[in-house]
Amino acid sequence: MKADPPPTQTSKTSVNARRKPKYISHEATINLIKNEKEAQRALEIFNMVSEQEGFNHNNATYATILSKLVQSKKFQAVDAVVRQMTYETCKFHEGIFLSLMKHFSKCCLHEKVLEMFYAIQPIVREKPSLKAISTCLNLLIDSNQVDLARKFLMYTNKHLKLKPNTCIFNILVKHHCKNGNFESAFEVVKEMRKSRTSYPNLITYSTLMDGLCGNGRFKEAIELFEEMVSKDQILPDVLTYNVLIDGFCRGGKVDRGRKIMEFMKNNGCSPNVFNYTALMNGFCKEGRLEEAKEVFAEMKTFGLKPDTIGYTTLINCFCRAARTDEAMELLEEMKERGCKADIVIFNVLLGGLCREGRLEEALRMVENLPYEGVYLNKASYRIVLNFLCQKDELEKATKLLILMLGRGFLPHYATSNELLVRLSKAGMADNATMALFRLVEMGFTPEPDSWALLTELICRERKLLFAFELLDKLVMKERGQ
Repeated sequence: MKADPPPTQTSKTSVNARRKPKYISHEATINLIKNEKEAQRALEIFNMVSEQEGFNHNNATYATILSKLVQSKKFQAVDAVVRQMTYETCKFHEGIFLSLMKHFSKCCLHEKVLEMFYAIQPIVREKPSLKAISTCLNLLIDSNQVDLARKFLMYTNKHLKLKPNTCIFNILVKHHCKNGNFESAFEVVKEMRKSRTSYPNLITYSTLMDGLCGNGRFKEAIELFEEMVSKDQILPDVLTYNVLIDGFCRGGKVDRGRKIMEFMKNNGCSPNVFNYTALMNGFCKEGRLEEAKEVFAEMKTFGLKPDTIGYTTLINCFCRAARTDEAMELLEEMKERGCKADIVIFNVLLGGLCREGRLEEALRMVENLPYEGVYLNKASYRIVLNFLCQKDELEKATKLLILMLGRGFLPHYATSNELLVRLSKAGMADNATMALFRLVEMGFTPEPDSWALLTELICRERKLLFAFELLDKLVMKERGQ
């Protein structure tokens, strides 16, 4: 009798074929969308996961895809997704729309800002909060969209029965101050006092004082400060003091700024880094470097750690006063204190060295800083290259140009032409030809005068092969080959 054959084993492939596809959760969906570089592909993932049985998108997944789409300026897709949200049964939060409003404002799509606000109530199924109203109004006012802001306020008054709070009034005060319309700004303050839901606060006064200082109305700013303290019994903080200190210093009244700082300290409010930096700026603007140094030293004495802005202020002042060595000492101090110098500081130092005629040192800085982890920008090279051209240091200028191009930076169009003209007039055919070859490779096209001078020099030097090669390069470039 024949034995039954052993049961056939299911192959691994067939097991895999019958295995259920992995369920993608909300958290996994969010990660997939965030990690996807292409917005269209992210939208495909968003749509694909919704086809899973029992899966419904929620507030978090919608917020993620909308953020991805709006950042990639896929505005039609944003509209489609927002329409889709109206049919969802999940609970949405207005934060999604606040984020969209901010993105649209950055893109100058101000009507879309309003559209997103109007979408809050039907989709979130609640009236917009005062935060949403303040955000929308502030975005419109900051973009100087006065007509849209007026239309918006009419809508909120009619449909939402809005009673403006202090925040909304302050936005209107800021708008009028920004436009120099102080009469209207003070009218808004009067309305605030009449309202039961608002009253002028520290922000209201600070906004008004900042606007008055910016318009040179310093006496009124001080009177308002006194009114704030005596009438409304609002105590100023460091930011309010900084409005006055910075305002007076910018207006060329640094001694008054200094007196405000003293008043501030005598009334129990300790100055911060911003207060000291504003005062230093004021002294530097007036060329009173020693007094700026005293303020800097006082700041450190009180245990405050100078930030990059404070150091930049003083370093710039030293460089402008042809005291670059002292500026360099400050740079070393920054390193010792663990305060990282940014590219602005290095560019200020390069400018200082060049103005003092210390071009070799400037060149060494440009050459070596990238090896020390400092990422220079186009301006860094341009500063030194411009000075080299002005001083007719053409050999060094050519070397810097080659270094600059090698690191992927193209000089300013006018500087490139000027260098070619100077090299041609100096009879430096080899340098001029090499410079032009490298510039053309980076997409540069010389002005006709520069080209004519160089061609004349090459012909005079009997280096016609260079001329033909250059001409071929330029013709090919124009043809897009």
